[in-house]
Amino acid sequence: MKKVWSGRYRWGSYATILGMIKIGVMGALGSFSEQAGYMYVAREALTDTAIVPLITAEGVLEALDSKAIDKAIFPVMNNNGGIVIEAMHAMGKYNFAIETMFEMDIHHMLLVREGVTKELVTVITSHDQALKQCRGYLDANWPEADIMPYKDTAQAAADLASLVLPATTAVVASRRAGELYGLSILEASIQDAVHNRTTFVVATKR
Repeated sequence: MKKVWSGRYRWGSYATILGMIKIGVMGALGSFSEQAGYMYVAREALTDTAIVPLITAEGVLEALDSKAIDKAIFPVMNNNGGIVIEAMHAMGKYNFAIETMFEMDIHHMLLVREGVTKELVTVITSHDQALKQCRGYLDANWPEADIMPYKDTAQAAADLASLVLPATTAVVASRRAGELYGLSILEASIQDAVHNRTTFVVATKR
């Protein structure tokens, strides 16, 4: 039976995932990398796998290097947003092998707290790569809003829901992030490219 663990990961807490294939992903729960992790597990028909959210590319590759995880999945390129600079910087610091690469179609949602209307939004935040993929939409529809980069799309959604970010903030993230954190979709599929494809790397310890 396939088991997929998707709880919040804590360093040194391995009891719940002992004996499982630990797949670290760049992003919090609800990130596109988490979705890519599930896609990879299904494609390879893997059993007894654990998806481990590690937020940053640095965190994912450091965990792989220290053998805290067995595989790492993170984005490296988008056909509209270009190279994922964060990933490139992290890749230059660690020694690893590339098992495979694959593409995933990305649809960005503009998420807000329940009841927040467009007129109330003053700041839009997300990972820099997500903002690049929606640059045309943001320029055309939100010329007065402050566009602020954040460490992760899904983490921005989590922080908006938990009141870390003010209610006047909207975040660009996945539909799953909105569902996980109880946020409303203000506008759907705001990415500029009709076919918005991101390439993900599956890395293993060399």
